[in-house]
Amino acid sequence: MIYKGMIAAALAASALCFSSAQAASPVHEFTLDNGMKILIKEDHRAPVATTMVWYKVGSSYEHEGITGLSHVFEHMMFKGTEKYAPGEFSRIIAANGGSQNAFTSRDYTAYYQSMEASRIELSIEMEADRMRNVIILDDEFAKELEVVKEERRMRTEDKPESLVYEQFSAAAFMTSPYRNPVIGWMSDLDSMTADDLRSWYKTWYAPNNAILAIAGDVDPQQVYELANKHFGPIETSAIPSPKPRRDIQQKGERRISVKAPAELPYLLMGYKVPVIATTTDSMEPYALSVLSSIIDGGNSARFAKHLIREEQVVSSASAGYNPTARLNGLFMFDANPAKGHTVEDAEQAIQRQIKLLQTELVSDDELARVKAQVIAGDVYEKDSVFAQAMELGRLTTVGLDWRIGDQYVENIQKITAEQIREVARKYLVSDTLTVAVLEPQPLDRKKAPLRPLSGMRH
Repeated sequence: MIYKGMIAAALAASALCFSSAQAASPVHEFTLDNGMKILIKEDHRAPVATTMVWYKVGSSYEHEGITGLSHVFEHMMFKGTEKYAPGEFSRIIAANGGSQNAFTSRDYTAYYQSMEASRIELSIEMEADRMRNVIILDDEFAKELEVVKEERRMRTEDKPESLVYEQFSAAAFMTSPYRNPVIGWMSDLDSMTADDLRSWYKTWYAPNNAILAIAGDVDPQQVYELANKHFGPIETSAIPSPKPRRDIQQKGERRISVKAPAELPYLLMGYKVPVIATTTDSMEPYALSVLSSIIDGGNSARFAKHLIREEQVVSSASAGYNPTARLNGLFMFDANPAKGHTVEDAEQAIQRQIKLLQTELVSDDELARVKAQVIAGDVYEKDSVFAQAMELGRLTTVGLDWRIGDQYVENIQKITAEQIREVARKYLVSDTLTVAVLEPQPLDRKKAPLRPLSGMRH
């Protein structure tokens, strides 16, 4: 009873902190005449700000034969414009005490700078310049393409678990663009041209396909005026409407094995699930999120407690689910079997835990503890101005209302044990399961160590 009371108090405190933080940090929303959306969240606790420009284009917008274009172009965005020479963008940000980078995902490409708040116009002006003025030289493209190929070798082809994940995704999804790797297939990189990038840039990099998300010690009206000054004159483009490209219904379990040099076997499992943007039941993604934390939410979660410490059948195991993707995704499990156990043992142990979730209700104490952890994690994440800008941009770019972030805690608190059991029964079923197993092959001890990538930012 003492434990249950402590959990209830933690939940109340977490919710209060979250509500107070949100009340003190309103989001200001503007739209420029050219269609560019601007989201600004004030946070005056420190004189810093994060500026992010998000483009509604990522690897899920690509088709067979051109995979990897979004990621390669992200690299080219640092290669200079008529106003700024190659590398000068990064040098100027660093000279002003800031940090910057970029990232490409399945659903978006984003560029950001974090710096002292009074320098924010510098970020806005430079991002506006490269929205339309990047110069794609053939020789610069050729060099950067080789950097991306080497990145692919190091991060996928020479990393057994990454290689398994890539082939697993290609097996799990048949018609969804999520089957393709963000970095692209090597055959597509081999055939990519500078003209491919020029066309991609012209098509997708426009103000009416972009979101400016800023969080930090800023004045919203001043930021709007700066954005209007620098982004406002940029002309719009005719942005294509992406085809739905929904994955065909899976009608049976799929299994693949991947043979690669490795020290340990590896198991990867995934079940088809909806996300916030695609669900017909608005609470299911939140129930799946809580379910993920019950299974893999720290040392007290079920995998750590039962599979690692008690049964000692796995040396590591995790679960994951992303509710804010643009298209339907996967509820995933992975594991490395412990010494003396096989991947079959690991899968059976995971299936036993799934069966328990499908047949027994989660206890009040366990549910309260997990909710407290999920809510606390969300509150602590919002303590970062970077994370605040990230949330605004990510949600809006995949077509969701940024207010969903504000409603997250409330929706998590509403989830019941019955809803968790129901989503486990509905979605964690064999007909939508894909399983990939890494079969370790002998390591080449004579192989030269991988060298660091020159020019890599990630």
